[in-house]
Amino acid sequence: MSESAPSPLPAAAPFWLSVALVPLIALAAWGGGAWWLLVPVYAWYLTTALDGVLGLNGDNPDPDTATEALFWHRAVTLIWFPLQCAALLGCLWVVAQGRLSGWESLGLFFALGVMSGSVGIVYAHELLHQKSPLERWLGDLLLASVLYSHFRTEHLLVHHSWVSTPRDVVSARYNEGFYRFFWRVLTEGPRSAWRAETRFLARAGRSPWDRRNPFWRYAMLQAAMLGLAFAVAG
Repeated sequence: MSESAPSPLPAAAPFWLSVALVPLIALAAWGGGAWWLLVPVYAWYLTTALDGVLGLNGDNPDPDTATEALFWHRAVTLIWFPLQCAALLGCLWVVAQGRLSGWESLGLFFALGVMSGSVGIVYAHELLHQKSPLERWLGDLLLASVLYSHFRTEHLLVHHSWVSTPRDVVSARYNEGFYRFFWRVLTEGPRSAWRAETRFLARAGRSPWDRRNPFWRYAMLQAAMLGLAFAVAG
């Protein structure tokens, strides 16, 4: 097999385990009850147990591997936005029909959060680091679907430059508890990203409101996602 030939699917199979979350979400939406529990159980516990059973894989892929040879590794990230968007809008539609009780709806949305947070944002992060405009756009769309678009700026302009320093709001402080860290990331992350973009524009002699500020794109994409949600669920 040539270096540019697609790698066999088994090499990328562990990454495709994430796709199983989609039918589990569908089952939770259709069946109601406690079916939503299958999502966190699968995402957090079953896959962890499977990882322990299969053991450590010491193989390190060659960093010079041609992009074409990583087809199956990349494909799962490329299809994730339509899968996540369909799951999100489908669940909104189901809840809007009034078929589920209040606690069933809360459980379903918790399951969606597990899927979009444990997988969606991780895949968005990988997509944003790619050179292809398509992949970067898919990363932006994934972040917009969870109203977290500022992550792109915060990660690329702040985290990469100031990781593990006080200037990086997404680096946990020494002995910092999870909930304090989580709240700080949610509240300070957008402000940190905005400051980074305004400094970047200022160096080029441009206003923070310049059309080149990606926050315009973030706002439009998130507004489009909210519009879709309203159209589906009212």
